[in-house]
Amino acid sequence: MSETDPFALFDLWLAEAAISEPNDHNAMTLATATADGVPSARMVLLKAHDSRGFVFYTNQDSRKGAELAANRQAALLFHWKSRRRQVRIEGPVEAVSAAESDAYFASRPRLSRLGAWASLQSRPLPDRATLEGRLAEMEARFPDDDIPRPPQWSGLRLLPQSFEFWQDAAFRLHDRQVFTRDAGGWTMQRIYP
Repeated sequence: MSETDPFALFDLWLAEAAISEPNDHNAMTLATATADGVPSARMVLLKAHDSRGFVFYTNQDSRKGAELAANRQAALLFHWKSRRRQVRIEGPVEAVSAAESDAYFASRPRLSRLGAWASLQSRPLPDRATLEGRLAEMEARFPDDDIPRPPQWSGLRLLPQSFEFWQDAAFRLHDRQVFTRDAGGWTMQRIYP
């Protein structure tokens, strides 16, 4: 593994987390901000990654969707408590292709696909019965397994401009490696804990 390839190091750490994390080793905090810089963060699941970036899916009408439409800069944080590690990744976000979104949507369980139609994500919900009623309407609307992707539901890819790999160490003397993208690829520098 190259000392200047953050993707290879991420792949190694993710594979090790898959062995030791009890749930959702692909869970990550997604931090966004409004156009005027008010931050918010939430947990989402990493659904794909490669040398282009890190993909997650969402309702574009949600709070995070609105924030990313107004401010394309975002940050991801993976924290694997069992490994005593974390990875921070920062960069702009772009939409994945419609074909990528369609393929992933089709792979989801039926009720998850129906839920994407039923949920008015991030909007006020009067009571649980309202959501259950909307889900029943979608079950009637799409009685078989052929459920198209809702137009407001798609994938986003964070395009990394920087990575920070953090490994816990005794006496808070942690190991921190920062990778920064430049014209020639990636440079790595260690920073103080």
